[in-house]
Amino acid sequence: MHTKTNPIGLFDSGIGGTSIWKEIHALLPHEDTIYLADSKNAPYGQKSKEEIIELSFKNTRHLLSRGAKIIVVACNTATTNAIKELRAAFDVPFIGIEPAIKPAAISTQTGSIGILATKGTLTSELFAQKVSELKDVNIIEQVGYNLVALIEDGKLNSPEIKELLVTYLKPMIDANIDYLVLGCSHYPYLVPQIKEILPKGVHIIDSGEAVARQTRSILHKHNLLNETPKAAESLFYANNSPAVLQSIIGPEYTAEHLDF
Repeated sequence: MHTKTNPIGLFDSGIGGTSIWKEIHALLPHEDTIYLADSKNAPYGQKSKEEIIELSFKNTRHLLSRGAKIIVVACNTATTNAIKELRAAFDVPFIGIEPAIKPAAISTQTGSIGILATKGTLTSELFAQKVSELKDVNIIEQVGYNLVALIEDGKLNSPEIKELLVTYLKPMIDANIDYLVLGCSHYPYLVPQIKEILPKGVHIIDSGEAVARQTRSILHKHNLLNETPKAAESLFYANNSPAVLQSIIGPEYTAEHLDF
C-alpha cells in the first residue's frame, strides 16, 4: 500500500535523468526521491526495444522494492520504447518523458524545427506517431551519436562533444530552424555548448518542467502528494562508478554505488 510519504522513484540509463529530478525537486520540495542511474547499461539509445523493456522492468522492480509510490521514467528512450509495457505490467502510476515536438511545431515562425535525440527515441513507434500528427512543419531529425557515452565518461565540456554538436546542428541551422527540441534527458547539460553554436534566435526546449508539472498532477489525482512540511530525503544510486553522478548532483547529496 503506497502512502503519501512514500518516495518518488526515478530511473535513467545514467546521469541524464537528474535534469528531470532537479525540476521535480524544485516543484515538489517535500517529496522524498530515489534516483537510479543504470550507468552499467548506458546508453539505452543503441539497444533493441526488447533490451530497453527488460532494463526498464528491472529498474522499476527495484524502485518498487524501495517503496516508490510513482515511477518517473526519466529517459526518453525508455519512455518511447517501454512505457506502454510498464503501465500494463505494474499497478503504480508512471510518468514518461517525450520530446516536446508539438509545442515547437505550434510555435515555429520559420516552419522548421530540429530534434536532437537518441536512435532509440527517433526510431520508436511512439515518436513516429507523434510526428505523423504534425502537418506543414519541416522536422530535422538528428541522432546524437556518442553524446550520452561522452557525458557518462565525465567529458561534458570536452572538445569531442563540441565537435559532434557542430556536426549535428549544422544541417538544422542550414534549414533555418527556430526551435531545437532536446529529446534526451542528458542533453539539457549540453545547453551552454549548444547556445554557442546556434544562432541567437533559436529557442531550445526540453521536457523537464512539463514532466515535473505532470508528476504533481498525477500525485494529486491519486491523493499521493506529500503534505508534511519536512525536508525531503533524496537518494542517488549508480550501478557503475558513482563519480560522474556525484559531480552532477553536487556536494549537497551523496551518490552511492549499488548493484541493481
